[in-house]
Amino acid sequence: MSQKLFVVGLGNPGKQYAKTRHNVGFMVVEALAENHQQAFRAGKGDYLISEAFRIAPSGEELVLIKPLTYMNNSGQAVRHVRDYYKLAIEQFLIISDDFQLPFGKLRLRAQGSEGGHNGLRSIITHLGAQNFARLRLGIGEVTAANNADYVLSTFSKAEAEPLAEMIQRACDAVLDVATYGVSYAMNKYN
Repeated sequence: MSQKLFVVGLGNPGKQYAKTRHNVGFMVVEALAENHQQAFRAGKGDYLISEAFRIAPSGEELVLIKPLTYMNNSGQAVRHVRDYYKLAIEQFLIISDDFQLPFGKLRLRAQGSEGGHNGLRSIITHLGAQNFARLRLGIGEVTAANNADYVLSTFSKAEAEPLAEMIQRACDAVLDVATYGVSYAMNKYN
């Protein structure tokens, strides 16, 4: 039986945050769920979870997660998932926004630091490790007086098409990580 990959999209719950730059992680797992006829249901903690589903042609299994703890406390939900399902840290792929990357750019890493991202910082703190894969989506450089205002702003109409393309590329990257591994996907998408 294949090992499951738990794909955690970071974001903030609530309609007021749904279309913000900080929620591109949610947008990716929602797109993956829709593409594979999956629905989210309440998990055994502060998160939403999909059923495990196989992807072709490899038969690998994906499980999609949306933490409901708000971005800065994402680690609480991820730790609960890890403990409840008795997972190895390497079974996680975390998807987040990154305002230090140009809009539309993807950056995939097998491990690393939090890079100034509060959601990743929370996960590293709660897991006590940073050796999990992460896929960062460039949301453009900060144009507001402070970072919080920028990441909680919505995308412009001019950004709608490039945003959709970035989300689709991110979905493809997730499937390639599950099928071929992080190294293959890093060479393809970075």
